[in-house]
Amino acid sequence: MSARAIFIYSAVSIVILVAILGSFWPDAWYSMIVFAPLILVGVRDMLQKKHTIKRNFPLIGNFRYMLEAIRPELMQYFVETDTEGKPFNRLHRSMVYRRAKKVNDSTPFGTQMNVYAAGYEWMDHSIYAKPSKYYQKQPRVLVGGPDCTQPYFASLLNVSAMSYGALSNAAVTALNLGAKKNKFAHNTGEGGLSEYHLQGGDVIWQIGTGYFGARDLEGNFSDSEFQKRATLPQVKMIEIKISQGAKPGHGGLLPAAKNTPEIAKIRGVEPFKDVHSPSSHSAFSNPNELLLFVQKLRTLSGGKPVGFKLCVGKKKEFTDICQAMLETGIKPDFITVDGGEGGTGAAPMEFSNSIGMPMRDALAFVSNILVGLDLKKDIKLIASGKVITGFDIARAIAIGADMVNCARGMMMALGCIQALQCNTNTCPVGVATQDKRLIKGLDVGDKSERVANFHEATLKSFVELTTATGIENPENLRREHINRRISQASVMKYSEIFPYIERGSLLNKENLEAYLKRM
Repeated sequence: MSARAIFIYSAVSIVILVAILGSFWPDAWYSMIVFAPLILVGVRDMLQKKHTIKRNFPLIGNFRYMLEAIRPELMQYFVETDTEGKPFNRLHRSMVYRRAKKVNDSTPFGTQMNVYAAGYEWMDHSIYAKPSKYYQKQPRVLVGGPDCTQPYFASLLNVSAMSYGALSNAAVTALNLGAKKNKFAHNTGEGGLSEYHLQGGDVIWQIGTGYFGARDLEGNFSDSEFQKRATLPQVKMIEIKISQGAKPGHGGLLPAAKNTPEIAKIRGVEPFKDVHSPSSHSAFSNPNELLLFVQKLRTLSGGKPVGFKLCVGKKKEFTDICQAMLETGIKPDFITVDGGEGGTGAAPMEFSNSIGMPMRDALAFVSNILVGLDLKKDIKLIASGKVITGFDIARAIAIGADMVNCARGMMMALGCIQALQCNTNTCPVGVATQDKRLIKGLDVGDKSERVANFHEATLKSFVELTTATGIENPENLRREHINRRISQASVMKYSEIFPYIERGSLLNKENLEAYLKRM
C-alpha cells in the first residue's frame, strides 16, 4: 500500500471514528483541533505539484524538509568534532569567544590536532626565547609611501571589510567602538561610510565598483562626494576594492530586504530594491588608469594613504600593474591581498569554492613580485583570509605581509555562532541582518568590549609566539620559521614551499617572464 493510500485511509478512519465517538461523547470533537490541521496539511501535500516527496508521502514527507532546515545546527552541536567544523571548527570558535569574553583561553590535555597528518603546521621556537621586556601591547605599522602626506600608524590587526547593509547598524557600531577602545582600524566595506562607522574609531574607507557614498546620480564616481567624506578626520586610509576573495570578478549584491531607506540614502540608491555592484570599475580600465585613480584619491583626500584590494587571479594582470608603477612613478601606499577562502556574506557556490587564489599562495606571489621589482620598500602588504589566531598572523607576516585584516573572527567576537544565515536576513544574533527584532538582541556596549578584548588577546598571543622564536621584532619573522607537514615522512619549511626572490631580480623583462612561467 502506498504512503498516499495509507494517509487517505488513516484520515478517513480518524474522521469516522471521531464522528462516531462524538455522537454520544461531544468532547471527542475537540480532538479535531489536533487532527484537522494535520489532515489539511496532508491534503495540501497531495494536491501540490512542487515537491514530489510531499506528494508521494503526504504529511510525513514534511519531516524531510524540517530536518534539512535544522541540519547545520544538528551537525554543529551534535555530530561534528571539535576539529571538523567548517569554515571554522569549534576549537577556533571557542577560542574567539573566550578571548572576547576575557576568560581563560588555555586548552587542557594537549593538542587535538593530528600532528602527523599532511597539512599540520608549526613554528620553530628558540631555547633563547626573548624575555617579557620585548612584549609590546600592540605592534604598529606605518602606512604611507613617499607621496603620502598623512601617513597612518596602523595596528598590526584590523577589522576587514564588512559593509553596513551586510551587517546591522548595531554590529557596525560595536565594531567601530571596539576599534576606538583598542586603537585599531575598521574597514567600512564597499557599502559606503555611514554614521555607525563614525563613532570614534579609525576608519579605512573602501571604494568599490558601485562607488557608494562617492557617486553621482548615474552611479559614476564623484570627486566632490568623495572629497566630502575622505577628508573627515576619522578616515585614515582609502582602499579601492578591485575584487574580493568570496567572489572575485562577480560584484556584490545587497538584497532588497536589507536595502532600507537609511542604507539607500548612505549608498545613493533607491530603497527596497536589489543593489548590484558591478564586476569591474568604470573609473579605470587599465593599469595606468588605476594608478592615476590612486593618485587622484590621494590628492582629493588630502594626502592620506591610498591602496587597493584584490584577490589574485591572472598573475600577469598584477605584474602589469606593478610595471605601470615603474613607468608612471605612481605607487599605492598599500595593497590588500584577499584570499579565495575569504567571505562574510553571500556568494555563488562556484565562486566561493572554485575561483580566486588562496591567500597564502597569493601573498607569497605578490610579495615576491614587489620585492623582485624593488617596489616593496614603498608599499605595505595587508593579508586577509581566515586570519583569527596569533599563529595565523605570524604565518602571514612570515610569508610577506606587514599587517592583517580579520572579518569573521571579529563577527564571532560580536556573537556570531556560524549559523550560516548571512545571506538570508535571518541572522539569529543580529549581526548580519536588518531585521530590527533580531538586532535588538545585540547589546552594543557589551559587544564593543568583546571586540576590543579579542583584538588585544589575539595580538598578545602573536607577540608571545614571536618572542618564543627568539625574535625581537615581528618584522623579522621569516618563511623559514614556519613548517608544514607534507606527508608523514616529509616536512617542508615555508621558505621551500614559497622560495624567496632577490630584490630587483625581476626588473629585467626576460627574468620576469621566466619567473611567471615557473609559477
